[in-house]
Amino acid sequence: MEIDGSTFIVTGGSSGIGKATAAKLVDMGADVVITGRDEEKLQQAADETGALAVHADISKQADIDRTIEECLDAFGGLHGLINNAGHGWTKPLLELEWEDFEEIYKVNVFGAAMMAQAAARIFVRQNSGNIVNIASTAALKGYPGGSVYSSSKFALRGMTQCWQGELRRHNVRVIGINPSEVTTAFGQASRKEREEVHNKLRSEEIAHAIISALEMDDRGYVPELTVHATNPFE
Repeated sequence: MEIDGSTFIVTGGSSGIGKATAAKLVDMGADVVITGRDEEKLQQAADETGALAVHADISKQADIDRTIEECLDAFGGLHGLINNAGHGWTKPLLELEWEDFEEIYKVNVFGAAMMAQAAARIFVRQNSGNIVNIASTAALKGYPGGSVYSSSKFALRGMTQCWQGELRRHNVRVIGINPSEVTTAFGQASRKEREEVHNKLRSEEIAHAIISALEMDDRGYVPELTVHATNPFE
């Protein structure tokens, strides 16, 4: 696809992968809407990237609907959704509570699905569009303490494959991205970004992978892309 002149929604755009992706898209000539739950942090990210901030929580259907509406009002269309908003932590099986699943699944699974549905309705009508789901290497292999987070990303990966099967006939490309460990604020109670480490992934590497996959001519698409640090063992 041609990034220049296209319009994107990036959920979870206040920091990390979402913010880095939004910044690169804007630099390439795209119109970008970013969403987030922390209004102050979101507006700061919008000021820094040139994106349009829409204060929204994708675990709420009304906020999803409003995000789409504000995007269409501002830019007149939509060509790509970066389903990036995510939430999670590590917790052993014996300590899990019902509410742990509800809290994480509302964002990582239900919110991602309903956000994709809202975008797909537009894409099917116009017979083109792009959905990028940011999963994780935790969607490929579980780990101790990952019952909730890892299973939520397994679910997102499974939905990605379902949507690929449903939407290809409408020229809608659905791309799954599986980042390995990235030095973002993810999992930090303070939501403070981790310090950059020379041999670990940054948000910029994942943003590069997203945009590289999107830039392929529309006759083809990358179903799934996993990104590892080259040498995290130093």
